[in-house]
Amino acid sequence: MSIDTYINQALTPVSEAFSSVIFYSVSIGEGLSVPIILIWLASIAFFTTFYFGFINVRYFKRGVGIALGTIKHKEDAKAEGDITPFQALATTLSGTVGLGNIAGVAIAISIGGAGAVFWMVLMGLFSMSTKFLEASLGVTYRTKNHHEAISGGPMYYLRDGLKDIGWPKLGMMLAVLFAICSIGGAFGAGNMFQVNQVYQQVVNVSGGVEASYWADKGWLFGLGMAVLVGAVIIGGIKSIAAVASRIVPAMAFVYLVSGLIVLIVNINSIPTALSTILSSAFSIEAGFGGLVGAIIQGVRRAAFSNEAGIGSAAITHSVARTAFAPAQGMVAMLGAFADTVVICLMTALVIIVSGVPLDPNAGVEGVLLTSRAFETVMPWYPYLLAFIVFLFAYSTMLTWAYIGAKGVEFLLGDKFIVDLGYKLLFCFGVIIGASSSLDIVIGLSDAMYFAMAVPNIIGLYILAPKIKVSLSKYLQHIEK
Repeated sequence: MSIDTYINQALTPVSEAFSSVIFYSVSIGEGLSVPIILIWLASIAFFTTFYFGFINVRYFKRGVGIALGTIKHKEDAKAEGDITPFQALATTLSGTVGLGNIAGVAIAISIGGAGAVFWMVLMGLFSMSTKFLEASLGVTYRTKNHHEAISGGPMYYLRDGLKDIGWPKLGMMLAVLFAICSIGGAFGAGNMFQVNQVYQQVVNVSGGVEASYWADKGWLFGLGMAVLVGAVIIGGIKSIAAVASRIVPAMAFVYLVSGLIVLIVNINSIPTALSTILSSAFSIEAGFGGLVGAIIQGVRRAAFSNEAGIGSAAITHSVARTAFAPAQGMVAMLGAFADTVVICLMTALVIIVSGVPLDPNAGVEGVLLTSRAFETVMPWYPYLLAFIVFLFAYSTMLTWAYIGAKGVEFLLGDKFIVDLGYKLLFCFGVIIGASSSLDIVIGLSDAMYFAMAVPNIIGLYILAPKIKVSLSKYLQHIEK
């Protein structure tokens, strides 16, 4: 038995157990069921959009202005914070723009069909309001550790926000639960899923499963990736930010340009592709079950890609230099839009206009489906995509290593030995992720990742009135 096979056999029952709990489903008739966690995520997106009066539309332009620095507040000069609003947005995007956009979209299409794309984009638009609330709360309840470094995120607004309204025990319980889940999310979605898809693409461009040297050596590939990750994360947040800030903009630009080339070559097919997405989104040709399946996959992959409701974005936005929490919330909205509406939609259109069929023998397809789509126009592109996927995954893993570290810090304190131990375990998770099959990794990483939404969204519902008051004061201030 190979090392990869042994790891797969060991992880299968763990993956199935986690998935059965987090994705517990409720019946909606005719033998159909919907995971409660997806209802949970969709409900907060719709609630925040209506509760804040479609803030995702009304203040989109202002968010762009604040991010680009064309709209400034004189009070920000004396405000606390370690980075600019734009840097906070860029750092957040370094953790969200990546394989969720490349492999996640392909997974949605391979399972839910083209119609899943419509629901993914729609969920992304409504999720902008959720991001507004999360980031606003992150800034409102941020704090400093004994090194005078700012920390924030759901752990802090759950603990301190609920304490403010007289529920300290509930707040602490939810904060601890979120911190635990954030560590799991870092190991799953931010680690194992990322390295798994890099490994799959490397095998693809080096001969395939039949001829590639790497075909049965996922553990060895993972070991090499673990060394690269460890070399940066052990240096701390400054080294993480330095690497991520250089990688993400360049690779995002290359990927977007590549996608535009494919779309330009197939420009006559774009109207048909859009029509297919729309018609498939509401089609019942495959029965009501097919329609529900498309909706479920669209919502699931959108949440996986833009992280709205998960709470991770609030951790980075909370350190932005701003005097007004709602202002940073408006900047945070742009992350969901860029991630899901722009990049995910482009990936979906590339796959659909290329006309590449699903591989009937492959089961759930991720990055390999996207790779075949680009290959129809640029035969050499799988090699470039392997490099892009590597860098996207690498930067995402670095960012999520930091998110998990903040969870560890909240639970166990800011201690060197604890931090080092976590980072070594994170690197070990890289080896496990590369050695596992995609279906196992999807089940395990999704379960760990989506578990973060449970305590976070409880806090969002309870604390939303706090931000509504803050938003009202901010709007009155800027209208003076």
